[in-house]
Amino acid sequence: MTPFGRKLRELRQQRRLTLKEMAGELGVSAAYLSALEHGKRGVPAWYLVQRVIAYFNVIWDEAEELERLAQISDPRVVVGTAGLSPESTEFANRLAREVANLEPEDFRELSGLLETRLRARRKSP
Repeated sequence: MTPFGRKLRELRQQRRLTLKEMAGELGVSAAYLSALEHGKRGVPAWYLVQRVIAYFNVIWDEAEELERLAQISDPRVVVGTAGLSPESTEFANRLAREVANLEPEDFRELSGLLETRLRARRKSP
């Protein structure tokens, strides 16, 4: 499941909608909507995200959050390390190989570490 798919399912279930009902309102098939929720489809098109925002009548921060989640929801990520250090290539390959063995807490910890390191580098001259 992708971040966008999880949020989409959450919104749908909060309103007690079936996949078929919601899909009909959005102009997509229930199969497509199910695949989107389960992370078996790529990043949704901009216009579909806008339809979701309008359909659920979300505004401001929640609408921006849906757009952000859609942008980071590609289930098939390619990390190019050409021209980078050997350590970059090793890390990218290891992460690709081991990602299925990590727990949600591991991702939160790694993400926090990455954010801390990047923030520190932005502050240094």
